[in-house]
Amino acid sequence: MKKIDFGQKFMKQNLQLFRCPVCQTPFDEVVGYSLSCPHHHTFDISKKGTLFFLTKQANNEYDKSMLQARHKILQAGLFDPIVDAIATYLGPEPETILDVGCGEGTPLARLLALRDGKDTAIGFDISKDGINLATQQPADAFFCVADLARLPFNDHTISTIIDLFSPSAYDEFNRVAKTGGRLIKIIPNSDYLHELRVALFGTGQKNSSYSNNKVFDLFMTHYSSASIDKLTYEFSIPKGMQQDLLTMTPLHWGKGRQDNALQLVNALKTITVDVSVMVADF
Repeated sequence: MKKIDFGQKFMKQNLQLFRCPVCQTPFDEVVGYSLSCPHHHTFDISKKGTLFFLTKQANNEYDKSMLQARHKILQAGLFDPIVDAIATYLGPEPETILDVGCGEGTPLARLLALRDGKDTAIGFDISKDGINLATQQPADAFFCVADLARLPFNDHTISTIIDLFSPSAYDEFNRVAKTGGRLIKIIPNSDYLHELRVALFGTGQKNSSYSNNKVFDLFMTHYSSASIDKLTYEFSIPKGMQQDLLTMTPLHWGKGRQDNALQLVNALKTITVDVSVMVADF
């Protein structure tokens, strides 16, 4: 099936999930390859089977090189234990899953593979380049370009929201989540990519360390009864992918690099993944 036809089929089968980002009215029909609301706002399904829901220009710091590097590293398995952990929070029944800031789509595709394809899954990102990469994933997920602060989804339609290292809009999450659903948010801890930080910046300067306190505290302000599980593991960096590991992170923008930073990065064999899995029920 062509991607555009998959997108059309998905929208026809799941039209009840979506609302117009212009007027916040539920979409009511799919005409050809276009989505339409009662106020005649239309959005066209692209040849890649995606929808572009942004109503204004968005700033996006992730360029193609970052996304491609991220794709290579995630395909090599960097986040696989995180995906395995996410899967343990999902029940046996089919879910309606929303992947917030899905980027190039590997984590969502791997989660759906673990779930045997029984879920209805949507990934969105502000980056069109990321969504174009995501459409290459071997998964029956629908991908779209959308604004986190203005989600194009109807109230109380999503059973599981996954937020892996992405910003959050908790009011919007609360709006679109089903009663009895859940939010699974993954945040980096202080030792996340520790070896990379030390190689780049040494010790004792601003970029040498990381604190998740602000993100953690904001989440707990909204969901005080959430469960928090720590996950830490070592990832063996495939030969020749050290620069991809660097490029996929905002660390490569950081000021104050050591003179021999790139040499030290190229010498890395393993990297620490240290995260907290935060789960809130709606």
